[in-house]
Amino acid sequence: MRKGLQNIENNENSNYKIIAVDDEEGIIDSLSIFLKRSGYNFIGVTDPQEAIERVKNEHFDLMILDFIMTPFHGDQVVEEIRKFNKELYILLLTGHKDLAPPLETIRRLDIQGYCEKSDKFDQLLLLIESGIKSIAQMNEIKKINSQLSDTYDKLENAYLESIQTLRYTVEAKDPYTRGHSDRVSEYSVLIGKKLNLSDEDLKILQLGGIFHDIGKIGVPDAILQKNAKLTDDEYSEIKNHPSIGVHILSTATIFKDIIPIVKHHHEKFDGTGYPARLAGNDIPYLARIAAIADSFDAMTSKRVYRNSLSLDTVISEFNRCRGSQFDPDLTDVFLDILENHFEDIREIQEKYV
Repeated sequence: MRKGLQNIENNENSNYKIIAVDDEEGIIDSLSIFLKRSGYNFIGVTDPQEAIERVKNEHFDLMILDFIMTPFHGDQVVEEIRKFNKELYILLLTGHKDLAPPLETIRRLDIQGYCEKSDKFDQLLLLIESGIKSIAQMNEIKKINSQLSDTYDKLENAYLESIQTLRYTVEAKDPYTRGHSDRVSEYSVLIGKKLNLSDEDLKILQLGGIFHDIGKIGVPDAILQKNAKLTDDEYSEIKNHPSIGVHILSTATIFKDIIPIVKHHHEKFDGTGYPARLAGNDIPYLARIAAIADSFDAMTSKRVYRNSLSLDTVISEFNRCRGSQFDPDLTDVFLDILENHFEDIREIQEKYV
């Protein structure tokens, strides 16, 4: 019975790869016999530099490392290894406890344990078995986290696809909206790049632009498709779309960063916008960028009641509304794009003709 259990343990041990580093060939030979008998996948190395290279290029679960070696000591080996491998479980061997490295060094280098060299390896085996159990638990945690992450990614993608479907439904209801959200997304990113914003902020601007009008799904078709001037009540219905959009997107954490854009892209710098009548710097920064992109696309899109505005007229409008409707500093950046880099704008427009 005991022999059968030992075989099972040996088979499990073979899943773990151990490297031992000691400049004494005899110690390596003894460890090889001892650990292979216990079923471990064992590699022995007498050159510290070779050990560093092997750990860099191969996977090992656990390292047994002599402290006093030539040409450099074990703590120096660990110092190098920790530069590229933070997870390797390391046990330090010392010829005598007085020669062990300071406790501060052991903690700093994340050395999991050490023991004195001995003709018997009982203490070392206990440390190895304890280390392997820890490694097994960490591997299981990584596996579970990976599975959870995979599941979460699938849920995110499924939710993203469902929101995209809503967006396409909005575009089908409102001919003006077709292509509008994509262009607002790209104009926003273009402005963000001119401002040297981070990749994270550019991603938020991209998604925020795509979904900024998602709340129009809750606006009656008759209002969205009306050719005549809207009544005050109808305009009030239109003004609800940011809040409706927030309600739709707030149930998923993947959209939490774009909520400020969705909610506040119709605020005005002077505080006369909607839905919250925020003013100046109280308006979220990325929402102020999206507001400029949204207004530009509205001006340059053909509507039932008017043709698209000329570039000169658009520039004049942005100058007129600088500081009232739009953030003045961001307006200056966008005006520079319009006046000196319009080819970037044209490239976006031609994608959605």
